[in-house]
Amino acid sequence: MDMAAMLGDVIPELILVVGGVAVLLWALVAPRRMQSGAAFLALVVVVLATLATLPMLPALGGRESLTFADTYARDGVAVWAKLIVLPATAAVIGLSVPWFRTDPRHGEYYTLILYGALGAILLAGATDLKEFVVAMILSSATGFVLTGYHRRSSPGAEAAIKYYLIGAFTSAAMLMGVAYLFGLAGSTTLPGLRTGLAASGGLGFAIGASFVILAVAFKMGAVPAHAWMPDVAQGAPAPVAAFVTSVPKVGGLIFLARFVLVLPDEGLDWRLLAAVLSAATMTLGNLAALWQTDVRRLLGWSAVSQTGYGLMAIVALEASGLAVPSLLFFLLAYLIGNVAAFGVVVELRGRTKLEDYAGLGRVRPLLLGALLLAFLSFIGVPPLAGFVAKLLLFGAAIEAGYSWLAVLAALNTVVSIVYYVRVLAPAYFDTNQQPISVLGRWAAITTLTMAGALVVVGLAAEPFVRAFADSGLLP
Repeated sequence: MDMAAMLGDVIPELILVVGGVAVLLWALVAPRRMQSGAAFLALVVVVLATLATLPMLPALGGRESLTFADTYARDGVAVWAKLIVLPATAAVIGLSVPWFRTDPRHGEYYTLILYGALGAILLAGATDLKEFVVAMILSSATGFVLTGYHRRSSPGAEAAIKYYLIGAFTSAAMLMGVAYLFGLAGSTTLPGLRTGLAASGGLGFAIGASFVILAVAFKMGAVPAHAWMPDVAQGAPAPVAAFVTSVPKVGGLIFLARFVLVLPDEGLDWRLLAAVLSAATMTLGNLAALWQTDVRRLLGWSAVSQTGYGLMAIVALEASGLAVPSLLFFLLAYLIGNVAAFGVVVELRGRTKLEDYAGLGRVRPLLLGALLLAFLSFIGVPPLAGFVAKLLLFGAAIEAGYSWLAVLAALNTVVSIVYYVRVLAPAYFDTNQQPISVLGRWAAITTLTMAGALVVVGLAAEPFVRAFADSGLLP
């Protein structure tokens, strides 16, 4: 394949790279009163990248193959990952405009958002361990900076430090794991690992693969590298929290799916390992959320538990035809719901204590309605998108022979109702709420749009599921 054809495989990624530079140049030369123009430019970049992605869909004639010497995938799953990440990124930009309006130099922020989205997209398409490392570093480095973007915020600084330290530890493990696997297989591409590791095995293989999985667990917010998630949800700027707690999950879960499929069955039972991580992550996330009195921290622990549900799709890979569609539909439903939930926090100017939401239904019924839809989708109530996602995940786990995991997930879902009701019940039934001001039209429109999307995607789930089922997962 010639270079022109290979570059054509990564047009959306190139648009994000060039667009990020253009946004940064705008931020450098534009006067302070025009810094918000960087947001408009970033939205244009996201729209262009989305339009460039659509022709790549297999249903529209896009081919599925590996490119750049088998280091990057242009398959249905990678294309859908772009189409999930990019609209979520646009929504986060919409939430960010009013939040950063008083920041005199916030134009650079949108470059970080674009490159954070690029990191997740590269991670979702990576079929080479070197590509995986680059994508992890890009996604993590932008996340560290975004989390501490409010330099005078003590909670933000604390969250950024914890995020960075856990990231540094898992990055060291990642590099050691990559080195181990390269030494054993003699290749860093996933097709090369499939061939090389089949003849090796042993302790070195188990250690190397476990270290790589640990690094991906950090990116997803899964046990045992999950502790940063609630701190970032609470301390980061609210639009950043919406982004960092959800978008990297897309890249992490999809790369993990690619990675485990090339591992030999001998030496590491990756299916059982994924099931244990799923069970531990969803259970810890839900139990920890029960005790939270801060809505943003509650959303952080909820994000941990949602990762546990998503890992059920990994368990079912090659054992159930529902594995890939359940993975993609879960990611779609979760990103919409998470951005909607944090959008309510943004519109309420960052109000985050439980008592701040008491009586909210009387003064801001539409906002509380958006939060209600997000929470009900997380629980899995029909006809919302989260219901279809849970149904597919449970079905995939049962078909794969892990009925106990589906039962545990159902019990965890019941537990999650308790802490969501702790927010919603006072919001609807208490009467002691005073009139409150909200942030602005941009945040409200974005939040209500994402909440409405939960209903639309849930009702129109069948074409999504069919398209997801027809998507290839290489190598």
